[in-house]
Amino acid sequence: MRKTVFIFLIIALNLNLSFSQTKSEIGSLLNGISETENSKEITKTEQAKKIIAFGENSLTTLAEFFTDSTLTKVKSECQERNLTKGEIAIIIADQIEFMPYLTLTGIQNCLLTFCENNPNLVEYYFDAIKRDGVENFQKKYIDWLKSEEHEKYMPLFVRKSEKEIEKQEKKKARKEKRKKRRAKRDK
Repeated sequence: MRKTVFIFLIIALNLNLSFSQTKSEIGSLLNGISETENSKEITKTEQAKKIIAFGENSLTTLAEFFTDSTLTKVKSECQERNLTKGEIAIIIADQIEFMPYLTLTGIQNCLLTFCENNPNLVEYYFDAIKRDGVENFQKKYIDWLKSEEHEKYMPLFVRKSEKEIEKQEKKKARKEKRKKRRAKRDK
């Protein structure tokens, strides 16, 4: 009986350690992302993909980095400056789960015309976050994560994986081919 309990205890501890993300692990991955030159490329890095794969379990840990003001090599065309490690953590958190921008920043920009073709939508709000204080934003975000509102939250947009986008593009290309064949046939 003791052996069985001991085995289950070891398995439970190993599972817990393998699925949890430590602050140092995420910090190390953020440091790797910090070497990227363009903010539009952040989510394409292996480090970002690893953090994103951790999913919602890593959001609270990521939030701990929001106030990290360490400058990185990551240049933001939208902000016309280099980003901080904290801003990279905010981008990654938003990639895992869209943030309710209006709730957290007091601003909702539905048009997003400020910086076109940027996959990091939260970058549009960095000026508002700085203006109101990163610590304030961090507190609001953590409170939101713990709230009932978060449990019911349905983002307006849904991010698609690269495979889903590729599949959608292939489907669109097949439709176009069929359309062209029909047009030729009808002539």
